[in-house]
Amino acid sequence: MTKPRVFITRLILESGLKLVQEFCDAEIWPGELPPTRDELLRRVPGINGLLCLLTDQIDAIVIEAAGPGLKVISNCAVGVDNVEIPAATARGIPVGNTPGVLTEATADMAFALLLAASRRVVEGVNLVHSGGWKTWSLDTLLGADMGGATLGLIGFGRIGRAVARRATGFGMRIIFTDPHPASPEPGVVAEQVDFFALLQQSDFVSLHTPLTDETRCLMNSSAFERMKPTAVLVNTSRGSVVDQSALYHALKSHRIFAAALDVTDPEPLPMDSPLLRLENCIIVPHIASASRLTRQKMSRMAAENLIAGLKGIPLPNCVNPEVYSR
Repeated sequence: MTKPRVFITRLILESGLKLVQEFCDAEIWPGELPPTRDELLRRVPGINGLLCLLTDQIDAIVIEAAGPGLKVISNCAVGVDNVEIPAATARGIPVGNTPGVLTEATADMAFALLLAASRRVVEGVNLVHSGGWKTWSLDTLLGADMGGATLGLIGFGRIGRAVARRATGFGMRIIFTDPHPASPEPGVVAEQVDFFALLQQSDFVSLHTPLTDETRCLMNSSAFERMKPTAVLVNTSRGSVVDQSALYHALKSHRIFAAALDVTDPEPLPMDSPLLRLENCIIVPHIASASRLTRQKMSRMAAENLIAGLKGIPLPNCVNPEVYSR
């Protein structure tokens, strides 16, 4: 029997790759960088399934170029802002993602960034490596205390709640804002407040919201004006949730104390970005979910979504389940 034909926009890890190759006739993009737009449009015609990463823009044009045989789009990520969901739904194509599996790893990274920014870890490392460390003194790289501080979570889904659990162990007061909040985990005390109250009260603000029209540039100059001058901002959600120009000015003028970003817009951040010249801004290359176990699980989940779609059965994790009622 002829195997279904699929295109994988970049190499996934072994746990998922083996499943795909056993079931499919898989073409895998070999490059370290994503395929260009022209290359993507050249590769998709005639495919039955597409397994993509968040770096691939899968819009109506790509979906149409694939042709009538396209049965499923599997995104190896939790967020699906890179996929034009309405266009897929209009064609009856289910779109899969990989939720839940990266919750703990991402929460770990968010908290690592909170600690690194508040205690000026990267500045300390740079001071040692530059030869600037001359002696111990009382006022060297004074940072922010976490115990008893207020942590504001913008977004209180799986990851936001996992960060709240970690903050509880540090004795922090936890507040959050979310239009559709879930209940805090057992043993966690968290208070829901409005967005402006969160900005005004928080010593630390951590972003865990999806990218939508409402959240794009949510953290703008007006938001930074409402924050404490001692506040720390952490973003492990999507780069476009933060207005980076406004963030630069807020950090440069010490309107806020520090920021730590796992995500930027664009990615990678250009080397001439003014944010890279700031000592009070930590930027890492979108590695919040980059633990070995998590990325293996993501690869397997993406493969399982792909194969389910090719078999014509419901995806284990589908972001547009309404396609099954069409």
